[in-house]
Amino acid sequence: MHEWTRYTTAGPTGASRPDDFVELGPDHTDGLDRRLLGEVNGLRVLDLGCGAGRSSVALARQGARVVAIEAEQIEIDRVRTAADIAEVHVEVHQGDLAELAFLPADSFDAIVAVHSLAAIENIGRVFRQAHRLLRIDRPIVMTLPHPAALMTDDGSTELVRNYGSDAPLGEGEHLTYPHTIGDVFTQLTRANFRVDTIIESASDTAVPKSVVFRARKTGS
Repeated sequence: MHEWTRYTTAGPTGASRPDDFVELGPDHTDGLDRRLLGEVNGLRVLDLGCGAGRSSVALARQGARVVAIEAEQIEIDRVRTAADIAEVHVEVHQGDLAELAFLPADSFDAIVAVHSLAAIENIGRVFRQAHRLLRIDRPIVMTLPHPAALMTDDGSTELVRNYGSDAPLGEGEHLTYPHTIGDVFTQLTRANFRVDTIIESASDTAVPKSVVFRARKTGS
């Protein structure tokens, strides 16, 4: 079965490439982040589950004031090294992605989560925290493994599990909770987000690998 790892093109330091775009998935074109996030220069952006820091560094290179959250200390060290190599500043914190009370409300212009929420069973809890942190009408942009891709053995088109199965796959750093597109949409709506974009990957494979959501904060 799949052992889904958070997507990154970064090397051990998270800064093996000089590009300043956020790669939202292995099957999404360069520049998608610009279309979904817009101009981030001078904006405060939260990278939720930053991994080795590829997205954090890319955002900082675009001029964003980046705060990065990551659970694993080894990744925290890589983010700091990546930022040093790229000569940008990234404010890094170690912690649970749904335990963000230490961050002030209404203090971010955007939140990015590249495959990091795949390891979260109760994503609605994360969305409620994201809503508290974002300023009104500002976006969360996130990528998740496409639920159709999780129905097959890796590299095969044979179906081995039902689309709606919520049984987790893998373990440790490979732990993945399948979330259907409908469930993500519903959880975002319940957290007072307005979903305005869903992009399923344009891929030459039999099933899409990932799905990107953009949703904007509504209410207070």
